[in-house]
Amino acid sequence: MAVAGQFYPADKAGLSAFVDASLVPGKEKKPGGEIVAVLAPHAGYEFSGKMAGQAYSFLSDSYDTVIILATGHTESVRGAALLASDFYRTPLGKVLPDRELAAALMKASPLFEDRPSAHAREHAVEVQLPFLQRKLKKPFKLLAAVLNTEDLKSLKTIGAALATAVKGKKVLIVISTDFSHYPGKADAAAADGAMRLAIESMAPELVRETSFFLLRKKIPGLDTCACGEAALEAGMEAAHLLGARSFQTLKVSDSSSESPRPGPGRVVGYISGLFLKSGKPSDLKLSKDQGGLLLKEARLTLEKHFAGKELPGGMEADPRFNLPGAVFVTLTKGGQLRGCVGTVEPAMTLMDAVRYGAFSAAFRDGRFQPLKKDELPEIKFEVSVLSPLKPAAAEEIKPGLHGAVVVKDGKSGLFLPQVWEQIPGKEDFMGELCEQKAGLPRDCWKDQKTRIYSFTVDSFKE
Repeated sequence: MAVAGQFYPADKAGLSAFVDASLVPGKEKKPGGEIVAVLAPHAGYEFSGKMAGQAYSFLSDSYDTVIILATGHTESVRGAALLASDFYRTPLGKVLPDRELAAALMKASPLFEDRPSAHAREHAVEVQLPFLQRKLKKPFKLLAAVLNTEDLKSLKTIGAALATAVKGKKVLIVISTDFSHYPGKADAAAADGAMRLAIESMAPELVRETSFFLLRKKIPGLDTCACGEAALEAGMEAAHLLGARSFQTLKVSDSSSESPRPGPGRVVGYISGLFLKSGKPSDLKLSKDQGGLLLKEARLTLEKHFAGKELPGGMEADPRFNLPGAVFVTLTKGGQLRGCVGTVEPAMTLMDAVRYGAFSAAFRDGRFQPLKKDELPEIKFEVSVLSPLKPAAAEEIKPGLHGAVVVKDGKSGLFLPQVWEQIPGKEDFMGELCEQKAGLPRDCWKDQKTRIYSFTVDSFKE
């Protein structure tokens, strides 16, 4: 026991009493499908124990093995450091390792290794065990793994190997991670809210991009968006391959809300939830009101520029605007195009992409002279938020619905779906895309060497 008496009570009676009280279900909606994985925080019980208990409270089945994927706080790990040759102990007793599963994983991939030293002083696995020991109906074996690599490909390989090794067996996955460290309370809510939405999309890639772009903003105190990001991404991959189709968030909170001791100026964020075989991923579709706020910010960006004011660089109150976004901003004057610039793939957060698009459409579109201040009242704005690009055959491009990108010989061009209003015929649409936008032969879209991508947009206009 590395942290008994520090992170949780060291005596059996006190620990049992706390855990049992935390395992009483709250007001959260009972999940409608089979639980594949649990997401639980791993801070001291004073701060996050009740939130962890919420997630475990919905478990009803017995499991032969529990896989805990956790942060590696104490050693750098190339892949997944297992504890196969030793066991964990808490005041509630021993939890023995699933040596057979560990051996199969180490045989399947060199990314798995038996490394007890990575567990000797690690709390992220240990603090989860009392909840499992008190909740599950029978003793279980443990596959404990700590991870901290930043290589997403390796993490997805780890997740896939786990799913293959346990498919058809009675296994539960526990993902042990805290979230934002150590911003102020408002910034923690914004960052954790964005990470929650990314998790609800069921896409490890979006979790990675969200964390990357938020950290790049250099928010005061924000050292990480998820200390267990590696465990989360590997766990999401495994859960998906084992049949998880949705994530049910139970609670998003922080250390200052869960305990009276820390103040709101420096907090740690927490999320607890369940990966379920029922439901579907969040589509992250923007509402009309959210679209209106994006349009307002596009106009405000140019107003501030002409007034000599700096653009904001912090978090947005709406977590959706803190997710990565690929956006085109279109300016028109008297019904005629006056500028249109954006990014095909996410290069920043959604709201920052709107600001970038608005400024660039006004001043960096080489087809037009830079916008003048006295023109601004006559300008109308349109914001188009792009879906991820998907490889497509020409016949799959649907008029009025899909935008298209063509790429060949180092050249590329893009048409938004709105262009169908001016060019309704597919032959002309694709021909103009090749010739006008990409500088390629007009019929290049018929060439098998040309790569074609489709996308849709959430479009909002003044």
